[in-house]
Amino acid sequence: MIQKKVCMVGLFGTGKTSLVQQFVHSIFSVKYHSTVGVKIDRKAVEVDGTSVTLVLWDLAGRDGTSDIPASYLRGSHAILFVVDGTRRESFDQLPELRELARAAAGEVPSLVALNKTDLTDQWILGQREEAALAAQGCHVLKTSAKTGAGVEEAFTWLARETARNGGKPA
Repeated sequence: MIQKKVCMVGLFGTGKTSLVQQFVHSIFSVKYHSTVGVKIDRKAVEVDGTSVTLVLWDLAGRDGTSDIPASYLRGSHAILFVVDGTRRESFDQLPELRELARAAAGEVPSLVALNKTDLTDQWILGQREEAALAAQGCHVLKTSAKTGAGVEEAFTWLARETARNGGKPA
């Protein structure tokens, strides 16, 4: 069995903690609890005949005035960037967050989760934003921590990509 450190990165309130809770415990809570610092969870998944334990670092959301400590990102095998599809600012901050993560963790597999797809009447991101991410080489999935849509797929994709790396950060 191999272990892979995966950091969850995004602005506050994008659903990072809810995605982890849905993936690890199959639960969703409407109560909002802001993460302070970092919360770590684990879950083992099977990918291509290999057991991969994802060590999920749920980092406190960036609030626009503070940076994520680089020390949290160092040694990461993958990054899950979480964007709230109902809040434009969470999409607009993504390039800066990606650069911050790249500077601290290097070139590691990453995925952009466009979260909160269950809020269809409030959704503001369209094909243009998805195409822009694809043009930048981003792997993008739409997710809903509430319904579970895309959650297992996102984490399984990260596990598979990191397992291909032989157990070491890139």
